Amino acid sequence: YRTWYSIASIACLLPASRLTKFVLHLQNYQDVRCKCICPPYRNFSGNIYNRNVTQKDCNCLHVVDPMPVPGHDVEAYCLLCECKYEERSSNTIKVTIILYLTVVGALLLYMVFLLLVEPLIRKRDLYTQPLHNEEEAEVLVDRNNTMLERVEGAQQRWKKQVQEQRKTVFDRHKMLS
Repeated sequence: YRTWYSIASIACLLPASRLTKFVLHLQNYQDVRCKCICPPYRNFSGNIYNRNVTQKDCNCLHVVDPMPVPGHDVEAYCLLCECKYEERSSNTIKVTIILYLTVVGALLLYMVFLLLVEPLIRKRDLYTQPLHNEEEAEVLVDRNNTMLERVEGAQQRWKKQVQEQRKTVFDRHKMLS
């Protein structure tokens, strides 16, 4: 089985036309398998065996080939093996990958759109009249700052508001007592 992470990373790098061919190529893979995990036995090392068989035939005798142990130890070896029948829905996986790539593509297009539109918005700000209100001036300055500086400024304003509220509450408390 190929990991779908590697398939998704390959799909991100392929153009749309090649992506469709790649997805159609994946239809050749089976959605069911029997996986037997056999631990080490005597002088034989452990191994993992995969085979496309029906659920009824999912056991050591049908999956483990070639049998690593001689004929008289086969039954004991097979009792140690753990066989599981596994199914996956490759159509669901394909739809999920395509949906994911669509969302990522839409976000990239939106980012490019914002990068193209931002210079036009900044040009309009140059022609606006100077602001007389101190808070509005802070907002205009904040546009040119980085996000970190904006957060720090908002934090400082919040701290000032909290200090003023504390001062007002304590002053009222003194007046009432």
